[in-house]
Amino acid sequence: MNTIRQILSIAILSSNLLVVCAHAQNAVIVNGTPIPKAKLDNLVKKSGQADNPQVRDQAREMLVTRELILQEADKRGLTQSETVREQIEQSKMGILVSAVFEDYIRKEGITEDELKAAYESMKNQYNGKEYQVQHILVEKEADAKALTAQIKAGANFDDLAKSKSKDPGSASTGGNLGWVGEKSLVPEFSNAMVQLKKGQVTDKPVKSQFGWHIIKVDDIRDVKTPSMDEVREQLKQMIASDQNWQKAKFSEMMQKLRAKAKIQ
Repeated sequence: MNTIRQILSIAILSSNLLVVCAHAQNAVIVNGTPIPKAKLDNLVKKSGQADNPQVRDQAREMLVTRELILQEADKRGLTQSETVREQIEQSKMGILVSAVFEDYIRKEGITEDELKAAYESMKNQYNGKEYQVQHILVEKEADAKALTAQIKAGANFDDLAKSKSKDPGSASTGGNLGWVGEKSLVPEFSNAMVQLKKGQVTDKPVKSQFGWHIIKVDDIRDVKTPSMDEVREQLKQMIASDQNWQKAKFSEMMQKLRAKAKIQ
């Protein structure tokens, strides 16, 4: 009897261990259908979010929803429906067409001549001047005038910006905005900035939608034109986003495929 009990105990233990192992390998089991943990891991990874229990629970619920829909569709006989099959095939074909075309564009669709032409067009954007600029932003004109007077009297611009500026993005660095183009800021700011010479501060506060600015130009330089290699990927994106170009390239791709194909 003891031997039989031992055998039964071992069998039950083994069975429990198999169940535990099965659950360890699967993210969830839906109506007897296991969904592998690897699928859950992949979904979490593709989400771009930090891997944590909450994100995993959300991903697991998504997998459960998908599986329930698949099972219900099969139960209702919809997977055997000719209309549904045709729609699935059309969706599959659309995905494949896009994938093939994107791969073609990535590997051989954009020519060097097209890149050079796009680069020459882009170069026209790189003209004029860039300004290394600081500013102090306050809400009231009276405060801006008082700060301007202090600066004219010899107060340190950086220190005033750190203690008085309401711009959260630049106050901690003494109001430094870095190198900016004249079209990259609001018109009121830019119009005042371009009138200044290196080292100058605005005589009067400048009003914009953000408040009152005191502006200082630390340096001025010509806009640097990047090399074609530096903007190569940007050029490719710009070219590939043109719909007329896409149509022409798709036609080109199909002509090449037909030329290589044996069609009887």
